[in-house]
Amino acid sequence: MIKLMDKWRITNHLLKHSSKLLFDRRLSANSHNSVFRSALECSESLVKRGFGNASTIRYRCFGSEATKFERNAAFSTLNSEDVSYFKELLGEKSVIQDEDVLLAANEDWMRKYRGSSKLLLQPRTTNEVSQILKYCNSRLLAVVPQGGNTGLVGGSVPVFDEVIINMGSMNNLITFDKGSGVLVCEAGCILENLVSFVDDHGFIMPLDLGAKGSCQIGGNVSTNAGGLRLVRYGSLHGNILGLEAVLANGDVIDMLGTLRKDNTGYDLKHLFIGSEGSLGIVTKVSIHTPPKLSSVNLAFLACKDYFSCQKLLREAKRKLGEILSAFEFLDNQSMDLVLTYLEGVRNPFSSSMHNFYVLIETTGSEESYDREKLEAFLLSSMEGGLISDGVIAQDINQASSFWRIRELITGYSRSINESRGCL
Repeated sequence: MIKLMDKWRITNHLLKHSSKLLFDRRLSANSHNSVFRSALECSESLVKRGFGNASTIRYRCFGSEATKFERNAAFSTLNSEDVSYFKELLGEKSVIQDEDVLLAANEDWMRKYRGSSKLLLQPRTTNEVSQILKYCNSRLLAVVPQGGNTGLVGGSVPVFDEVIINMGSMNNLITFDKGSGVLVCEAGCILENLVSFVDDHGFIMPLDLGAKGSCQIGGNVSTNAGGLRLVRYGSLHGNILGLEAVLANGDVIDMLGTLRKDNTGYDLKHLFIGSEGSLGIVTKVSIHTPPKLSSVNLAFLACKDYFSCQKLLREAKRKLGEILSAFEFLDNQSMDLVLTYLEGVRNPFSSSMHNFYVLIETTGSEESYDREKLEAFLLSSMEGGLISDGVIAQDINQASSFWRIRELITGYSRSINESRGCL
């Protein structure tokens, strides 16, 4: 466990390097600045415009309109000596220059953003990540961390020719404490594998995503992924107990605690949760996993307007209370998309279509009580005009088919955009 003075030392070190990253724009050859591109790009806007016009800064850095960026000439270009160094460090198989592999790694999951990286590295240990970043920092080679590359906003792919550091080879389960439910693992672990592992031991992951078959826990942490269970278990800020990360200069910060009630000074892990690699690369995480409960019910509901969906959520929080575990929303366009293009999916409401749909899941320990409570809530909501129609899943297969509709909306949105030439 990190002592208070150790935490103070790490905080001072982190803030020192972060300050240089944000305000030193020269990025000279002897600089100790981070080689992470995104914070530097945004700092240009901050310094030029000042801090007064917050809305303008946000629009410039994070707006959805296409913006033309120019490669920062201060960054070096990859050469054969760099490739030789990485091969000596990682081995031939972990240094990828194959064009087909790089094509997929350069393109985001929605196929809207494309980089032109010529090199993908697959470290297997924290020390290898440290050595990679230390070398890149000294050479001023820009890098981009990458997990499962399932994000929807292009954050895991290069903007230009950055070196891609893919964490997929760091996929070991380190420890699992059945008493506390604390899981410690490496950042490259696939979320679905973690879900299966803890399920076999009578626990559940507090995070569940439609992309769980591909996304990695390190990427989940770095993007502060919300997921389907946020309404019950909260965000990852409340479920991640500790992590290990490597800064851009190669320094390793060990914050891999497993204690839930830890009030010893600065809680530095929160800086890295949601930082998207701008402060460092997450290499290990410790997660609190709740006990798996025996009673699960799922209802697929139809609503006439968005206001009804909003009020239904408020009423669900009040009347379902402790057993409410998920509340998911989709509109009629999403439903039509899935029913049209997803083979084998049936409309839960026969042939009728509605304006909006909601999935409500309850999880508890008493089947009869939970079921009665859910049915009473649905009856009162129907009588109050909040629900136009509804179906309760009768078994696990029907429940899976309901969740499948919700989870695959994004994937089929990509397919349709591709077929129409929109991407």
